[in-house]
Amino acid sequence: MASLVTKPVGRVLGVAAVLVLVALGWFALQVDPVFAGKGREVVVTVHPGDSLATIAGELHGAGVIASPLAFRVDALIFGAPVVLPGSYQLRQGSSFSTVRAILRGGPNVVALTASPGLTLHEMAVTLAGDLGNVYASAFLKDATTIDVHSPFARNQSLEGLVGAGTYVVRPGETPRELAQKMANAFVREAAAAGLTPSTTLDGLSAYQLVIAASIVEKEGYYPKNMPRVARVIFNRLRRGGPLQMDATVLYALGRDGGTVTSAMLRTPSPYNSYLNSGLTPTPICTVSPTALAAVLHAPPGSWLYFVVVDRAGDEAFATTFAQQLANERLAASRGLS
Repeated sequence: MASLVTKPVGRVLGVAAVLVLVALGWFALQVDPVFAGKGREVVVTVHPGDSLATIAGELHGAGVIASPLAFRVDALIFGAPVVLPGSYQLRQGSSFSTVRAILRGGPNVVALTASPGLTLHEMAVTLAGDLGNVYASAFLKDATTIDVHSPFARNQSLEGLVGAGTYVVRPGETPRELAQKMANAFVREAAAAGLTPSTTLDGLSAYQLVIAASIVEKEGYYPKNMPRVARVIFNRLRRGGPLQMDATVLYALGRDGGTVTSAMLRTPSPYNSYLNSGLTPTPICTVSPTALAAVLHAPPGSWLYFVVVDRAGDEAFATTFAQQLANERLAASRGLS
């Protein structure tokens, strides 16, 4: 009888041993992916307050590591690195020891992130913190003069005409070179969305479509809202008169977000879409591929108004002003007025 009991136990132990070996083999491949090959260099940005789990997720998303879980286990064994906020250039498919060493060494590159919704001035402020006021001022000057070329708007500011993304500032790279690199990236981003310098739609030129997309970026905020916000803009342009978009007033005042007061609405500026008809003279921010797609493929609809109606950022759309007032009352009842 003893042998009958021993055999099943032996099998269980054997299976357990195999599983342990497989787990150890998997972990070893995560720690040093010798068979994966090395990929391209990427930039991962660590923000103040980011946890190790968040950083591991960013590393995984960029393709630097294959498993966030294995990276955290490795940190428990060998010690978690103290990671300073900033940008790190790493190679995809790196070993955990290489990643730990780079993270412990502190930010190793200066990187500028052109997030959708940011203005050139806001990017210059970031550059000033990393590279100084002289570099930042030169960048802003170059990005708003005819010295940097964009096929979408010759002799115009690059506002709205820089590709969304993160740019590594190479050693010795001039502000003008950086601005041109960002302008070239937008051309590729726009082409991927189906927009070229010769595109026209609903009587709008390609540049005007970018202007519309920048307003969609700020007014829609979330991707779920953007297509219908784009349709509202088209409908208001077709109707004639002012667009009446709060984001354009805030841009004129150099502000990002916040309540727009009645006094602000009277601000004399070509960007005040309450006082002026049609689109603003230039885009008002960097646009995302989502906002570009929303403008190029706005859904059919007769909406003329919209308002945020819940804390999840959902916007309600209306065709008549009476419907808009009802939506505003709904928003107010939820504490959003």
